[in-house]
Amino acid sequence: MTSRTHRVLAVLTVLALTSCNLVKETGRSQLALVPEGMMASLGLNSYTEATSQYREITGTRDAEMVQRVGRRIAKASGRDYDWEFKLLDAPDTANAFALPGGKVAVYSGILPITQNEDGLAAVLGHEIAHATSHHGNERMTHGIVQQLGLATVQAALEGWSGADDQTKGEIMGALGLGAQYGIALPFSRKHESEADEIGLRFLIRAGYDPNEAPKLWERMAKAFPDRPPEFQSTHPDPLARAQRLRELIPRIVAEESK
Repeated sequence: MTSRTHRVLAVLTVLALTSCNLVKETGRSQLALVPEGMMASLGLNSYTEATSQYREITGTRDAEMVQRVGRRIAKASGRDYDWEFKLLDAPDTANAFALPGGKVAVYSGILPITQNEDGLAAVLGHEIAHATSHHGNERMTHGIVQQLGLATVQAALEGWSGADDQTKGEIMGALGLGAQYGIALPFSRKHESEADEIGLRFLIRAGYDPNEAPKLWERMAKAFPDRPPEFQSTHPDPLARAQRLRELIPRIVAEESK
């Protein structure tokens, strides 16, 4: 093993030992290397850039609903972030996002799918859960660690006299593909499932109807029937999400009622 490989492994070990956190609502251990102040700054910059591409809708019933639901969910999360909520004029985009530091945007194209305030609460609960669970930091960290891991393999291959350059390149390509389908995509789906669960908890605390959450994902499946297989996707299958949420509702309602 080369000295470069030893150095990379040493860095990975130190990072793993010093940067472990727990997701408050689920107790899951996570690796998050980037300082939260830096993540908040990155979130603000990204938010400014992303929202500047659309006209912000203000002064309408829908805009007021986004503000109202967003503030209630944010309060239920218990996080004292500098929360900001915007409704963007994007009728062809059925999406929403939340960035580190509490910056949230809703594209107007998702409102026909949410249909009501409780459906919107399901969306915002999910997105806010991404922010409060530091999923952005964890994904960035995962990318750093993955690149260090591939660098370790590459360093080892450089010292392997039993393979030519083409074989080494094929090995690295296979590892990259394996990392995508075997690690990165399941990792992303894990975040989505965790945000579903935590978001359900938030919307219950905020006084919304949790039964709208599975209905939302059923409507999403109907609205977008042409989806890639789950193993090729960053998100779980929407009908599977709906079923899991229905199974979670009784337990989480009971826990939140204590």
